[in-house]
Amino acid sequence: MTDTRTFYDTVAEDYAEHFRNPLADRPLERALLAAYAEQVGPDGTVADLGCGPGAVTAHLAGLGLSVYGLDLSESMIAVARREHPGLRFERGSMLELSVADGSLAGVVSWYSSIHTPVDRLPDLFTEFHRVLAPGGRLLLAFQVGDEPLRLDRPWGRDVTLDFHRRRPEQMAELLSGAGFVVRSSTVRGPEEGRGESLVPQAFLLAQKEG
Repeated sequence: MTDTRTFYDTVAEDYAEHFRNPLADRPLERALLAAYAEQVGPDGTVADLGCGPGAVTAHLAGLGLSVYGLDLSESMIAVARREHPGLRFERGSMLELSVADGSLAGVVSWYSSIHTPVDRLPDLFTEFHRVLAPGGRLLLAFQVGDEPLRLDRPWGRDVTLDFHRRRPEQMAELLSGAGFVVRSSTVRGPEEGRGESLVPQAFLLAQKEG
């Protein structure tokens, strides 16, 4: 957690500028987020966990959800609050949420589980399950693969971090073990010349039974 926080505190402004409109040319991702928003509905609260500079949080709010963002990095939260002043953003850890049991209608983890070591994923998914109300929905996005991507000195900053890639079937099994029912699994193929999209991207929609 310390390495992840330090990395994103250091690159927050660069990251926010580079990913200023991350969904602009992503029709599949927008469709998946729209379907998720329709299933969750406007009545409950949704947490965008690992929200970064808040672009996806703002997109979800634009779809009619009552949503707030949480991130480990204070610098990322500062950017999110500046860029989206009408929304709520908090600093905290996904592994230890200050949220009552069963109080959320939805959880979104949009490429935020990629820094969680594989042996801590059961703890992470158990925490997601804890905070969701019965029938609540989880949307999980991640890159597909077996080997991590190591970013060394991005944008010339003196930091390094591993970005873990996972297999959808592995993640689905872990979600089931935490008490979720996986409702859908979508994999988008890699895109030539798109940097972070040079590997397949996976999107799992899961639900807490009840």
